[in-house]
Amino acid sequence: MINLGLKLTRLLGLLALFFSFIANQAMAQQTFGTTIYFDYIYFLSDDGPITTVTAPGYRNNFFQFRRAYLTYENRIGDRLRFRFRFDADNTSNVTSVSFTRQTVTTDGKLRPYMKHLYFEISDFLLKNTRLRIGMVDTLTWKPSEDKWGYRSVAKTLVDIYRDVTREDIDATSADIGIWYGGSVNKYIRYAFMLASGNHYTRIENDKWKKLMGQLHLVPIAGLSLVGYIDYEKQNPTDVAYTYKLDIYFEMIRNLIIASEYFVYNNDLKIDPVSKQKYKPSGLSIFGRYTIQLDYLSLFARFDHFEPNNQRDNDQINLIIAGVDWAPFGTSIRFQPNIWLYQYEDETKKNDLIFQFTFFLSF
Repeated sequence: MINLGLKLTRLLGLLALFFSFIANQAMAQQTFGTTIYFDYIYFLSDDGPITTVTAPGYRNNFFQFRRAYLTYENRIGDRLRFRFRFDADNTSNVTSVSFTRQTVTTDGKLRPYMKHLYFEISDFLLKNTRLRIGMVDTLTWKPSEDKWGYRSVAKTLVDIYRDVTREDIDATSADIGIWYGGSVNKYIRYAFMLASGNHYTRIENDKWKKLMGQLHLVPIAGLSLVGYIDYEKQNPTDVAYTYKLDIYFEMIRNLIIASEYFVYNNDLKIDPVSKQKYKPSGLSIFGRYTIQLDYLSLFARFDHFEPNNQRDNDQINLIIAGVDWAPFGTSIRFQPNIWLYQYEDETKKNDLIFQFTFFLSF
């Protein structure tokens, strides 16, 4: 009887070790990550369109949580991966509506919403390829954002375009659809995406789809060319295109210099004065220099915005420069930076803004 009890105890111990091993292996495939952008903003000018103080006591300096991400990923075997990401920002949200009083109440709480929800299959149909289905990163500005490396400080050109110009160029970082991409060799990469065209913030409301394509060429080591185009019908007769070209120069150690240029061509964009179709466009040149890896870097950027090529005095330049300092490791970064807005319209004074960004990643 004693021997039977001893054997049973050993068996239970082995089973516990086995299930503990299985559980640890399963958890090893799962990761949670958090990324937070927190700023202190101070207006260094007081007479530009952004920095003009409109009333006594109106804010000319403030704190803000600009963004917060929570990402869950699960690698299920060697070829299957699942991602679920929550995003949150301070966009004003409707909290209540009174139809009798005809009032709407809003607040600016940091509210989460779904940004990514997809699964990915590696080596689908061909070697060195990936297939993603669900709410997926679009191709529109992902490569330039990776090269810029400071989404914590500022969005890249196409991403920030509407914020600066108020001109809609129908661009988004994520959308619902099918993404497929891969590499032929180390010199040629490609990707395609078929998406709803309604972005991740709205449900699909028409039958038209957006088709995106991207080709990444590396003609020589340290030089990359990334071409991008998208196409979407707006109605039975009108269409919209976006053309974009990125160039990345990485031939000097610790230095990246890059440029991004795009044109948005939409048949529905008609200038109210000239009655001619107009094309928003933009150019960005940026660089970063690493003084000490994962400790200290410098970055700078110049953006040029042309919201309407049929109109005079509407062009805007934006200059951003700053320091990236990580004294406690890469999880916490201090990124003081300066923003200078310059306006072609001489009636508008320049805006000069100081931003101290705290970048947190765990």
